[in-house]
Amino acid sequence: MPQIDARLVQALNERLFCYLSGMDVRDWLRLLRENRFAVDPPYWPRAAYVTAESVRTSAYRIREEKVFGAAVAATEIQPPLFILGHARSGTTHLQRLLAADERFASPNVYQVNRPHTFLSTESTRAKRMASWVPKTRPMDGMTLSVDAPEEDEPALALLTRCSPFLERMFPRHRARYRRYVSFRRASAADLSRWKGGFVWFLKKLTWKYGRPLVLKSPYHTARIRLLMELFPGARFLHIHRHPHAVFRSTYHLYVNTMQLNALQRVDPRRFEDRIVERYREVSDAFFDQRPLIPSGHFHELRYENLKRDPVGELRQAYDALALEWSDELEIKLGRYLKAIHGYRPNTFPELAPATRQRLAVAWRKSFEAWGYHP
Repeated sequence: MPQIDARLVQALNERLFCYLSGMDVRDWLRLLRENRFAVDPPYWPRAAYVTAESVRTSAYRIREEKVFGAAVAATEIQPPLFILGHARSGTTHLQRLLAADERFASPNVYQVNRPHTFLSTESTRAKRMASWVPKTRPMDGMTLSVDAPEEDEPALALLTRCSPFLERMFPRHRARYRRYVSFRRASAADLSRWKGGFVWFLKKLTWKYGRPLVLKSPYHTARIRLLMELFPGARFLHIHRHPHAVFRSTYHLYVNTMQLNALQRVDPRRFEDRIVERYREVSDAFFDQRPLIPSGHFHELRYENLKRDPVGELRQAYDALALEWSDELEIKLGRYLKAIHGYRPNTFPELAPATRQRLAVAWRKSFEAWGYHP
């Protein structure tokens, strides 16, 4: 039997893959209806693939809930540790450092892409996903695998349809999903659905691991009030980075990834406006809600300091949050840091003077609060 070229398979998967493949078929059809079935012709094969996969997901979901539903429902979520920070501020690096502490658990790439079914399918179908997941992330070259710690926002999009993450698939309808950044303008029905889906996902993870969870999504930075309502006792670890670096890195992210899951054509001329608007929206909500966090439950890190002295900075964070430090953890952190020693982050040219001036005005609060020079 002829062998199929691995590069052909990879190219086909890249063309067809979409995060929405892990959505239940009922939610997938609702999502299409909410967006008036506005899938652009180049992406019809991708939409067809999502449709077929969503039917499969629904079948697995029914079976999983029959087997695990009662046990998951009875599970109590331990107070999580939330990593806050705008995208491209070092949140992934921080999450992977915390993953060295085996007293915590984080959702992985497979679980956030298959939140309905991972309890019953991960042991068998994760290998299939691993065959086409790239070895490094397209925007920064960081290593990637199906069992790597990952942000939970894709899971929330798949479970609830209430996430700014869906802008990636329907960029012309981004105004619809903006309300889900902080949920300030979301309907009561949407908010209830989001809360229910989030709690259910964390119950499943807690049932699987039996440990407190480390969670991160850039949008959680704007949801402190909601997170405290859902999870009393939660701790928050916020990381910030020079706004110029965040802008350059986010722009690079948009250029390299916005088409990967899209169902509509993306207009790159709008990237700068979107980045400026979203950063300001997230940071304004953060500054407004940060005082709500009780003493001893919040610590702030500077990315530049974490990069220079990761063990020392993390140890300070543990002290501030009353988390136990151990020699074993320090040894494991050393092993991880040795493994990534050769990694080199992206480098970018300096911003144009007009862009610097725009950020100085639009992001003034962040420059002043964290002592960065505009």
